Amino acid sequence: MNILALSGNVKTPSRTASLVNLAADRLRRRIGGHVQSIELVDAAPVLFRALRADQLDVEGKVIVAAVEGADIIIVGSPVYRASFSGALKHLFDLVDYRALTGKRVVLAATGGTPLHGLMLEHQLRPLFGFFNAMTVPTAIYALEADFTDHELRNPAVLERIDRAIDEVAAITPALDTGALAAPEKRSGLAA
Repeated sequence: MNILALSGNVKTPSRTASLVNLAADRLRRRIGGHVQSIELVDAAPVLFRALRADQLDVEGKVIVAAVEGADIIIVGSPVYRASFSGALKHLFDLVDYRALTGKRVVLAATGGTPLHGLMLEHQLRPLFGFFNAMTVPTAIYALEADFTDHELRNPAVLERIDRAIDEVAAITPALDTGALAAPEKRSGLAA
């Protein structure tokens, strides 16, 4: 199971990246699999070398392939001017419109006021609807005050993360737990 922690942050350190990575780690612990993290603070300069997917260089193609190849995407963005970051929009302009069909997606954002949380429903959810992805009902939104030194501390937001993870787990095929065991234990050798 490939889990992608995709953060639309354009600076570091980032509360958004912290939120997305925390959710991805909790999901990995719940269902297993592998987590890959992409932060647009690093990826955007590569992606902005191209305006269309056919102009991507090898490094850009790797980033887009990670998005298209993920089984589950936890996507987050800071709210900028009532929307998600332009770097995140540019990335999805480069993703094939058929590549995310049926993929499970958790939506997350950080912002300055509670009203900025509406961006999740009015901006991000329709974006993934276009791609025919399956967004879980619970979106995760956190305010600056919910963090201490870029670490999420608000129990209510942590509860929303767990609820979203439960929703993803409910629509994700179970992994073979034998495949998750260490290779030496599967072969019968003692560790």
